[in-house]
This record gives sequence, structure tokens and C-alpha cells, in this order.
Amino acid sequence: MDREWNDSQPIYRQLRDRVVAMILDGVLKEGDPLPSVRTVAADNRLNPLTVLKAYQELVDEGLVETRRGLGMFVKTDARNLLLEKFLTKDWPRIRETMLRLGLKPEDLLSGNASRRQKLKMKKEER
Repeated sequence: MDREWNDSQPIYRQLRDRVVAMILDGVLKEGDPLPSVRTVAADNRLNPLTVLKAYQELVDEGLVETRRGLGMFVKTDARNLLLEKFLTKDWPRIRETMLRLGLKPEDLLSGNASRRQKLKMKKEER
């Protein structure tokens, strides 16, 4: 895990996001154990309570399960649950923002969005 933290959001949230990214990237697969709270805290120079809070969010979201005496493990279908959340909650909000900004998916995928937006702003200045 990357040891750099930014001030844009709480560290526990950033840690949670990193674990989610590891699940999506296949670094952590279904049934894999998460690194222990103590290990993550020591490796990243974090308070163990910060790590525990991040892990608890993952449990609350249904991505991770606690097995008493064994640790925390990635749940079956965690990746599918993340996909479903993206499609039902995140994507509609992103799509709405894109429509408000006048962006097309093709522009974003091709990398032309910023170029197109600059041209549009120049036309409006005239």
C-alpha cells in the first residue's frame, strides 16, 4: 500500500478506498485475508484505531467479514457488490454532472473533453 496520505479526506477513508482499489484490481480476491490491523498500522505509521475504523467501514458495506479469532476476509461477491454500487449510485450522479457540463462519454474516453471545453469557453468569450 502507498504510504502517502493527503489532506483532502480523513486517513481512514483513504485507507478504505485503497482496500477497495485492491479488491477491484484483483490484488485482494474473494476469501483473501486483509492484512492485520497491527501490521497496516505499523507499516503506515498509523494509529491502530484509524485502521480499525477503515476496516469497520468495509464490514458495514458488506465487502469484508470478520471471522472470530482469524481476522478479516474479503467476502464472496465483494467485487460484484462494488460494481452494483457504481452502476446504481455513482454512475447516475456522474452522468448527471456530465450532462450539466455538456460532456459526452466519447469526449472523456478519447481525452478530448478538456480540449472541447476550452474551445467552448473561447467561443463564449467572443
